[in-house]
Amino acid sequence: MALNDILGTAVSGLAAAQAGLRAVSNNIANVGVTGYARERVALSTSVINGQVSGVNVGEPERIADRFLEATVYRRAGDYGRADVTSSYLGRLQSLLGEPGASSGLPARLNAITASATAMTGSQSSAQTKAVFTGNVADALASMQQTTRDVDGLRADVESEVGYSIDKINTLLQRINDLNGTVAQATGQGRSSSGAADQRMNAIEELSGLLSVNVRDQPDGRVFIETTSGQMLLDTRLRQVDYPNKGNGTGSSQTTYPDISIRFASKDGAMGALTGEKLDSAAIGGKLGGLLDLRDRALPAFSEQLGTVFSGLAEALNAVSNEGTSVPPPASLTGRQTGLTATDRLGFTGKATFAVTQADGTLVAKTEVDFDALGPAATVADLVSAINTGLGSAATASFTNGVLRFAAAAGGNGVAIAQSTSTPSQRAGVGVSQYFGMNDVIRSDSSSLVPTGFNAADPHGFTTGQSAQIVLRDASGLALTSYTLQPTTGGTMGDLVTTLNSSPLGHFGSFSLDSRGRMRFEPVSGMSGAVLSVAADSTDRAGSGRTFSSLSGLSGLNSGLDVAEVRNDIAANPSQLPLARLDTTAAVGTKALGSGDTRGATAFVNKLAGTLDLGKDGVTTVGRFSTQLLGRAGLEASQAQSRLEDADARKSDAVNRRDSYSGVNIDEELSQMVVLQNSYSAAARVMTTASQMYDTLLQMVR
Repeated sequence: MALNDILGTAVSGLAAAQAGLRAVSNNIANVGVTGYARERVALSTSVINGQVSGVNVGEPERIADRFLEATVYRRAGDYGRADVTSSYLGRLQSLLGEPGASSGLPARLNAITASATAMTGSQSSAQTKAVFTGNVADALASMQQTTRDVDGLRADVESEVGYSIDKINTLLQRINDLNGTVAQATGQGRSSSGAADQRMNAIEELSGLLSVNVRDQPDGRVFIETTSGQMLLDTRLRQVDYPNKGNGTGSSQTTYPDISIRFASKDGAMGALTGEKLDSAAIGGKLGGLLDLRDRALPAFSEQLGTVFSGLAEALNAVSNEGTSVPPPASLTGRQTGLTATDRLGFTGKATFAVTQADGTLVAKTEVDFDALGPAATVADLVSAINTGLGSAATASFTNGVLRFAAAAGGNGVAIAQSTSTPSQRAGVGVSQYFGMNDVIRSDSSSLVPTGFNAADPHGFTTGQSAQIVLRDASGLALTSYTLQPTTGGTMGDLVTTLNSSPLGHFGSFSLDSRGRMRFEPVSGMSGAVLSVAADSTDRAGSGRTFSSLSGLSGLNSGLDVAEVRNDIAANPSQLPLARLDTTAAVGTKALGSGDTRGATAFVNKLAGTLDLGKDGVTTVGRFSTQLLGRAGLEASQAQSRLEDADARKSDAVNRRDSYSGVNIDEELSQMVVLQNSYSAAARVMTTASQMYDTLLQMVR
């Protein structure tokens, strides 16, 4: 081998050792830096004309395993979702208080029962009536406050959705910029390790916000898509567009706008829609957890709380409407029913309408036999039967969906009582309760009882009105939506037929149950699917009652938001209707007694009895409320356990990645010794070659 070749080989060895030492020095300087992947210099044998002529020194290469990195991305998404879910369910649990706490909802419901029991043994004193009334009002206020608290949580979730989307867009733009840097360096044969490390950290942060799949490309770029298939980044940048993100302030809403994906310029300016959306918790990560909380978990709790209220209102109003105060009120005014005078009456059994003096002496009475009125009887026929039976003693009227019953003479009062043998009934409630004549609990936004409509009843809506119905699966994904548009003159059966033939019908079937409530039964495999009414402009016969409030499809329309103890009872608890009218009393005899406590006993029995809560089954109000709060606590506990598991799995993935690509100081020091020895060996070769040159020159001289 020529001396020049020897020198060239030695010089290349020195260069290789120096490059290796620079890489080792850089690695040691970055010990402990999260996300840093160590570097190694690529070396190859230099061959010229078939002869080995030293070593070729390449650019430093990043030592990383894309499969280990992909595992970190997946587990970061799981952790992001578990973290936000645990945080908000923990906050919900703290709002509900400790199990068994005196401020908890079950305790407040128990207080109602206890105060009702107290009324049975004290001749219903003014004090015990006031305590009972106060406990009812307190329970309503507690449920309303809890609903507002849950709405506040949803507003906070919505704010975080906006913040998260802003962060996602920032990260996508950064990754796109780093893609260009890596691709340029790769194309020019230079090291791209620094930019690749920064990109990996950005992708890891992005994967915590939503679950992603990362695909490496030959030019060094990466393409990113969600695990549910929406493309976020390829050769073109995309940005996530959400109209509500604004300045980050959120609010609880019935429905939220779509989160769309748009093409974007390099600086992040949004352009045309791609046609893809991020519309459910299936996208994973923190954003998926937020959407699940906002669209499923928190609304489901509010709906169940509405069911508790509906059950409590039905139980208490059932008792109060069978009784009367002593002295009886001069008039009774019902609530808005959504009915018209020409609507089918639909009652069976019998009820007595009576007029008494202040001391309970019967002035007049009439028993309305609904079976005798016939199936074709209308609400107007009921009004006529009352007025005919009582003559000039009292007057009944029905205007704008509200029934009124008033004594004609001053000092007299009116009362309504069920038949003891065949009580009146429509949709499982008596005539007084159906019309809300003597309710303890009132709500201006709900009828508080099932409608009792059948398929042949007119729906009462008009052409041009609409209700948008959204169907979501158990994860909160919007499977489909349908805008119901009733036509003037149609029936409730027509609405059921329309819904079953709509896209909603592919996922289940609609029907009217025996109490007139609209029911949706999901098909097999769709357990947990939930319907919600996103928007509703319907109005039955100008009554203000909408499709959503009359159908019973969602407990979110229970009327809890404006519920209260009836004003006159709240102001004067002695007006609590505990006495029962003696329907067998003759005119001129006592039909009411001031010491009658049968209503108090009925309150106790009714609260202990079971109620038909529709899709939520047949149970007691107390048991259902306890189960509701128990489920909330269980879900919070499970969410915390999932967070701990997700944290452990993520830490394990990060440790595995870093153990492969991270810097080990001992390995780097040993590598430094090897490189130093290599450098020394190359230097000795150069020294020897130099001495050989000197010898040759001396020989020439």
